[in-house]
Amino acid sequence: MNWDLRSYFPSFGGPEMREFKSALAADIAAVRKRAGAMARLSQRSGASWERIVLDHEDLIRRMSHLGSYINCLASADARNEAYRKEEAELTRLRAEMAKIRIELLRVLKDASEATFTRFLSRPALKGADNYLTRAREEARRSMPRDKEVLAADLAVDGLQAWGRLYETLSAKLEFDMEFPDGRSERLPMAQRRSLLDHPDRRIRRAAFEKGNAAWATIEDAAAAALNAIAGARLTLNRHRGVTDFLEIALFQAGISRATLDALLEGLFSRLEIPRRILRLHARAMGENGIAWYDLGAPLLPQHDSGPETGDRERDSRRKTEASASATGGVRAAIGLPWEDATALVARAFSNAYPALGSFFHTVIDKKWVDWEPRPAKRPGGFCTGSMLTGESRVFMTYNRSVRDVLTLAHEAGHAFHGHLMRDVRPYARAYPMTLAETASTFSELILVHGLLDDGSIGDEEKTRLLDMEAGYGAVYLLDVPARYEFEKAFYEERKTGELSVSRLKTLMAETQRRVLGDALVDGGEDPCFWISKLHFYITGLTFYNFPYTFGFLLSRGLYAMFEREREGFLPKYEALLRSAGSDTPENVVRKTVGCNLQRPDFWAQAVETLEQPIDRLERRLDQLRDSGGYLVPQA
Repeated sequence: MNWDLRSYFPSFGGPEMREFKSALAADIAAVRKRAGAMARLSQRSGASWERIVLDHEDLIRRMSHLGSYINCLASADARNEAYRKEEAELTRLRAEMAKIRIELLRVLKDASEATFTRFLSRPALKGADNYLTRAREEARRSMPRDKEVLAADLAVDGLQAWGRLYETLSAKLEFDMEFPDGRSERLPMAQRRSLLDHPDRRIRRAAFEKGNAAWATIEDAAAAALNAIAGARLTLNRHRGVTDFLEIALFQAGISRATLDALLEGLFSRLEIPRRILRLHARAMGENGIAWYDLGAPLLPQHDSGPETGDRERDSRRKTEASASATGGVRAAIGLPWEDATALVARAFSNAYPALGSFFHTVIDKKWVDWEPRPAKRPGGFCTGSMLTGESRVFMTYNRSVRDVLTLAHEAGHAFHGHLMRDVRPYARAYPMTLAETASTFSELILVHGLLDDGSIGDEEKTRLLDMEAGYGAVYLLDVPARYEFEKAFYEERKTGELSVSRLKTLMAETQRRVLGDALVDGGEDPCFWISKLHFYITGLTFYNFPYTFGFLLSRGLYAMFEREREGFLPKYEALLRSAGSDTPENVVRKTVGCNLQRPDFWAQAVETLEQPIDRLERRLDQLRDSGGYLVPQA
């Protein structure tokens, strides 16, 4: 592994880790016992329940430390049975932890409004009011205590077990990649993503087709897992009196239905803007539309000689690495060494936002990132952290693509958010995913625009950056909404029974066709996307999709303000991040930067910010053609 995890524990399974885990388990049991024996919340019992709250927050800190550590290890080496066993034990420990919250929900549910208001006014609970208010709201739709305890126990070997099964299967999955020169190589599925971003369409198509063939080998297990996860949620909703499955998703996202409706209305009223991005790519390829595997395709070739394969590709890669080191330039796909990638991100961050740049240097210098491609690494990327140490860790697979550089900036944004909140109490750090994605996508914009303003970056590289910014717009505004529309339709149908593999494939293809419109070529859908997308199998959150579009558009709106106000905007932005768990996203944004998220025009205007990079990209491509430049040759 690349990262240094010794600040968590000196070694996995060592005495420090065992003692920490044992003490945590004992304290969870003790606090749960005390809470279970206590009477309802009243003026007389207020001090005792305050102690429960403070002890619960201490347990949250410690659980974050252990959980982050185990997650890091199990993600970096999913084949390690000891890590997987510890991960399963951690799930059980979290189930015990959840029972403390069940006791808290019990008393909050029964407390009168006056009693609850008095409890919130206690000085020791300052800053915890949003968490406790949300807990009271959740309590009002909770089952009786014994049923909630049973649900927490069953989730370990039910709902969460299905998610773990998918993670294990996907981490072990490999596919037989066939390159255009006839070379064949068996690759872990985690490396497929970068091949789908390759400038050579033949390679993208092969990665898509061969990857889907591999995913198809686990389609029955994946369908069983997806149906079971959704079925368990719908059953729990029924017992909790929840009639609309989106109610839970909105609660977890921290927003109202009016805000989601405003977001979707603003986006769909401007849907031709992201579709225009795809049509631009299709014209560049000489096609009538794009296929799903073209969503991450670059418009410019990586090397002057065009796409390479086999030994020629490796030779060209070495030349590209030397060039990148000498000029600091950006390369479109494979070829940028890790050290150069981190230097690019550091320079862009430091030029535009010195505090972010300084923090990023800390991330790299202290080895907080596991980045190299290895067998048995789980797909995807994430940022995790410990509330005890105030440190973060970033997990990703760096395959030398520009998208990977963006992933690094994205996850560093998450880490910076955690850094700003390092002194915030645990209850006030429980911010929803809608705001969690704000710092990450804002950091992506800092990187892209920082590089566009960098005098050492040539015109060709800047064209690639414009292409990348526009391409990300297409993903967040078309791909992600298609995931939302699929999941919504899936849950509607799941109410009446399980969906077959063939129905899931049809539903996915139909949704992609509806959202992307005629920008998607006939037959260009990805009917297996419901299998390959990890987000559908996350058991802790439902509808792990629309918050990404929310965060992307909110970030673009915030970045437009940053461009107008520059340094004067940053204190407001940091206040927004620090207060992300202290109020609803609507109130946090209104209080810190003055925007109304329940107005569709806010979201429509955020979509419109993409028109400038699209216009610039289109002009630049025309100039390339006129000057004898070229785009990526397509097969």
